[in-house]
Formats: sequence, structure tokens, C-alpha cells
Amino acid sequence: MQASDLATQFNLTVVAGREGLDRIVAGGHCGDLLSEVMANAPIGCVWLTIQGHQNIIAVAILREMAAVVLTGGNVPDDATRAKADQEKIPIMLSGQRTYDLAGQLYAAGVV
Repeated sequence: MQASDLATQFNLTVVAGREGLDRIVAGGHCGDLLSEVMANAPIGCVWLTIQGHQNIIAVAILREMAAVVLTGGNVPDDATRAKADQEKIPIMLSGQRTYDLAGQLYAAGVV
């Protein structure tokens, strides 16, 4: 599944990094502690988090992530959006809680 398919299937709003929507989703990870995500997120995953600051893009680059999904109605700041566009890392938004969206992704066989 490509990141664009993920956005469509789960009604996620893409707010940055549209040029990276062809990335392949190869797993998933949930977490908000950046050091834990850097150590444990699988390469190519979709990352569900509530964090919206620029450091999420650095972590996404490090782990070669397919996309970052901000859950719970959280939104990235302007600098984060600009960095995501520059690095072609899709940022998507969901109003759902991380737990609920993760369950849906898992049930659909995405992660």
C-alpha cells in the first residue's frame, strides 16, 4: 500500500509532503517519545503520534518512514509542514485517537 492509499482508505487529510505520497507503507509504529521511536520504529513504517513539531521530520527521515499521521486532532506547525514538504515526508491528520486508528490499520492488514 502506498501512503496515498492509506490517506484515501482511512480518510486522512494530507497537509504536507504530497510529493512523497508514493512511498510504500511497510509496517506501523505508535509513539510520542522521540527517542523510543528512533530506536524501535520499523524502516518504512507509518508513524502515529500526537507530536507536531519539526523534530518529527528528523525522526521520519532517520527511520525512512512512509508517512507521519498526527492523531487526536493535532496539527503540525508551519515550520514542520515546510520541512515535510522539503523532505517529501507526508504528514496526514486524523481526528481519531491513536489507539482507535491503530486498531483500524491493524484490522485492515496495513500494519
